[in-house]
Amino acid sequence: MAERKQAKPGAQKSVSGFTEEERAAMKETLQERKAQRAGKADGERDVLAKIAAMLAPDRVMAERLHALIKASAPALSPKTWYGMPAYANKDGQIVCFFQDAKKFKTRYATLGFSDKANLDEGHMWPTGFALKELTATEETKILALVKKAVS
Repeated sequence: MAERKQAKPGAQKSVSGFTEEERAAMKETLQERKAQRAGKADGERDVLAKIAAMLAPDRVMAERLHALIKASAPALSPKTWYGMPAYANKDGQIVCFFQDAKKFKTRYATLGFSDKANLDEGHMWPTGFALKELTATEETKILALVKKAVS
């Protein structure tokens, strides 16, 4: 008989099996899609609004990441994705995203890459990076990752 996994302490699962944070992300996705269909989506404005709503220090990191990504990969377009700042290729497919720690009540923010990012190295490579602070060292690594992701 399969053993049931226990939810993290503090993560309240509903009858549907989704946490409050997961349900909120799904609702945000529906709103994003409605705005896109109605022609009311403005990627830059929407991403900047999401960043502005974040708590420091994640807001500061997101602002800096936004600037780094726009400068190093101008072919990527900002848009929101599950209520997070994200960056899409010319086909509208998400390449990378920033998840603040508050989004799913984690202890760190995350810079993530989708399967559309060209980060392949052999048979295994990382697609998500925990961020607690952005220093020059992290910025250099991020610039290299973003450039490789869009290559």
